[in-house]
Amino acid sequence: MSDSIALMTEGLHKSYGRVVALRGVDLEVRQGEIFGFLGPNGAGKTTTIRCLLDLIRPDSGTLRVLGMDPQADPVGVRARTGYLPGELNLDANLRVREVLRYFSQLRGAKMDWSQVPRLAQRLDLDLETPVKNLSKGNKQKVGVVQALMPQADLLLLDEPTSGLDPLMQQQVHRMLREACAGGATVFFSSHIISEVEALAEHVAIIRDGRIVEVAEPGRLVAMTLRRLHIRFQQPVDVAPLARIEGVSLVGAADRNGMHVTVQVEGEVDRLIKALAAFPVRDLETEHPSLEEVFLAYYQTGKAAGQEDH
Repeated sequence: MSDSIALMTEGLHKSYGRVVALRGVDLEVRQGEIFGFLGPNGAGKTTTIRCLLDLIRPDSGTLRVLGMDPQADPVGVRARTGYLPGELNLDANLRVREVLRYFSQLRGAKMDWSQVPRLAQRLDLDLETPVKNLSKGNKQKVGVVQALMPQADLLLLDEPTSGLDPLMQQQVHRMLREACAGGATVFFSSHIISEVEALAEHVAIIRDGRIVEVAEPGRLVAMTLRRLHIRFQQPVDVAPLARIEGVSLVGAADRNGMHVTVQVEGEVDRLIKALAAFPVRDLETEHPSLEEVFLAYYQTGKAAGQEDH
């Protein structure tokens, strides 16, 4: 394994009884990059991350994390890793400061504690609040702080912005970019295309336990689906809209031609320009779920030369 590779998996398989979670996952993440792991819920993202930390063991396959085998040296891997699980369980009776002190002690109290108030301030997190009084979003902030405070070589983050409002999401993005600029490798999972597109340098797309594509973020633009609900001031013939590249009508227009729903793959620029010739009264945009996007792009059941089940 090259010194420039931070994470590597080959042929990773994992089943929970009859449920197959991973079906031969191959990943390669270079040191010092932000790598997005994109997929719908249940695709295998969390299972992969847990295997990397030896929290669970795969049925077969090879893993290397920072040059180490996590099964042979799990303590060594975790000592150099900041980890945010998808579901962080915290002692409800402790204050935030006490929880973070506990995480620090688990690491042998070797980290710089002065990082903690700085991180908390940036996330508007009160260190004196009891955990039982925290909202879901504020508990997520505790998880982000505990992952970042060791200034680890590797960050493994499972849905890091889950439950955060848009302003806090942007703040977390800035903090991850800063960690990367400081030399850390960031590997994060998400089911939000726009988040991965904005943050990651490379993206692996997982579906049903298989990597179906490894892409540059620009590829995600082409995968973006939008539905536009268009209302007109008077009856119109909407047929010309369906002839625009990437645009399709979703169902039939209403009888009087006053309303239509269209689906757009990729950029909406052509459609917006075409609509300038129509008497548009109102325009509403809807983003389909990632699962719907995947069904649109991988509905043949084949991706990357593999047969789907």
